[in-house]
Amino acid sequence: MPKNWPIARKGTKFVVKKNSNGVPVLVVLRDMMELAQNRKEVKSAIHKKHLSISGKLVANEKKSLELFDVLTVIPANKSYRLVLSDKGKFTMEEIADKEANVKVSKIIGKKMISGNKTQINLIDGRNYLSDVKCSVNDSVSIDLKKNEIKKVLPLKEKAEVLIIGGKHAGIKGKIIKLMPEDKMAEIEAGEAKFNALIKQLMIIN
Repeated sequence: MPKNWPIARKGTKFVVKKNSNGVPVLVVLRDMMELAQNRKEVKSAIHKKHLSISGKLVANEKKSLELFDVLTVIPANKSYRLVLSDKGKFTMEEIADKEANVKVSKIIGKKMISGNKTQINLIDGRNYLSDVKCSVNDSVSIDLKKNEIKKVLPLKEKAEVLIIGGKHAGIKGKIIKLMPEDKMAEIEAGEAKFNALIKQLMIIN
């Protein structure tokens, strides 16, 4: 079980096998949010089409939420976002309706394909064909309703970041210096300053 899952290791016999870097919806509902008691209840909610992840109905209990994905409990008309706590653990945060159609994700790949189009690959597994000007390690704001990129959040000094890996995972701060030759950035978080690998940063604003 990944260390960023907020589940007690002692006393936990079985968890669903992860198939990505996120958290399976079964673990989210049963173990993190305690909205379901067991797998049977989660499967029943899925069968009744009561659950969606970032605008798409959940097909099975192993479907994972990735960082900043939105879980909507349709009958309750409530939405929750998967975030990282300042301890580096995944947690669910209730959000307003207007926030449920927006998600930030990091660009991890970019390539030209036939037709002179650019394919942008995101850390959560999404791919987009877009002509927006962007670079690997930038982030994008996605309109989940329209399934399109709304805005590019560039990797640059003074940008707000979330540390998504390493010993500082979960900490939010600001880039005060980029050191691309070392693949590092100097981060200021409150009164603390430290270096982090660029691949461990996600631009959030």
